Amino acid sequence: MNESIKAVHLAHTGGTLSDVSAFGADVTARAVAFHQGLPDYAPTPLADLKRLAAGLGLGRLAVKDESGRFGLNAFKGLGASYAVARYLAQYLGLSESATTYENLTKPEYREQLRKVTLVTATDGNHGRGIAWAAKIFGLFAHVFMPKGGSTERLANIRGLGAEAAFTTYNYDDTVRHAANLAKERGWVLVQDTAFDGYTEIPRWIMQGYTTLAHEAMEQYDEMPTHIFLQAGVGSLPGAITGYFTARYGENRPIITIVEPNRADCIYRTAAASDGERHIVTGEISSIMAGLSCGEPNPIAWEILRDHADHFISVPEWVAAKGMRILGNPLDDDPRVVSGESGAVTTGLVAELMQNRSLDYLRDAIGLTKDSRILCISTEGDTDRTNYRRVVWDGLYPSY
Repeated sequence: MNESIKAVHLAHTGGTLSDVSAFGADVTARAVAFHQGLPDYAPTPLADLKRLAAGLGLGRLAVKDESGRFGLNAFKGLGASYAVARYLAQYLGLSESATTYENLTKPEYREQLRKVTLVTATDGNHGRGIAWAAKIFGLFAHVFMPKGGSTERLANIRGLGAEAAFTTYNYDDTVRHAANLAKERGWVLVQDTAFDGYTEIPRWIMQGYTTLAHEAMEQYDEMPTHIFLQAGVGSLPGAITGYFTARYGENRPIITIVEPNRADCIYRTAAASDGERHIVTGEISSIMAGLSCGEPNPIAWEILRDHADHFISVPEWVAAKGMRILGNPLDDDPRVVSGESGAVTTGLVAELMQNRSLDYLRDAIGLTKDSRILCISTEGDTDRTNYRRVVWDGLYPSY
């Protein structure tokens, strides 16, 4: 496959833009309050990489490190727990204000909730989040992973008590498999992408991610000028873009969406700009497993189409570069153990500032010595074997 850094800019002029009120201040406040009531909640740290920023010629570069989130080594527990809680409250007939961990785990609800079985498809991190949410609420969960996935990630899901297995399908067909089983067996599909007739739970998952944005803004203590967000189906970047747009409107940071060349459905959709979602089909073999999705989440795409600025598709080595940079900090910068999907945005920022052949793209995005950048390391070393291959040996799979 001929891999390269490819980019497209979408200008937002005229017309009616998509509504982002579902990610506004009131919604975020409810999500934050819910998460603060969960066992072991703590804000994840913001690594302020001052030496790296200076070395790259930037004003500031800070990375939100999600490796410690709820002991899951990734951010996905935020969306999973919030969506499961919202569903359970609805199932029990509780009000939205009563959607708390304390209420949902009361003994009087235990027998009713035994009838609830969750099911989902995952590349690893989302499924682990669902398994954890099922465990803390006393539910049973089935988790399906696409063929060729990480056995370590599968074991981590099983370790939380869920029934987990590989399928013979790619990611998007695995989602369809889980959805079909939910219909056939009366299970509850908790999936982080939407499709016809299935939007409520994916939106709840996205709303759960606003807690991450809220924490980051409190920690950053000033407005970033630029945010770089990695995308699989687009739920995380859609939520973060919705959060910043709802609060700051036209004064929000410049937002850049980053995907692997091998699964760049959102970039292709933005580049085509024809009103259709564009799908990557067949086997998807990126080391960025969490981003290896071929079909954009339509809820997220509407937000990104109207409120994100730049869409970039990158080769595998960009993620590997980011992993090495974050794992080997300059001087007294904090170390961030970041997995393949978590590190790709930092890798791209560094490449934009170091590679003169990309000056045109750096200038188009508006990166200067005064730029204040926020990246999110969405996962730690969720596949430790591959992490070491990349960071220790300088290797990554070549498919």
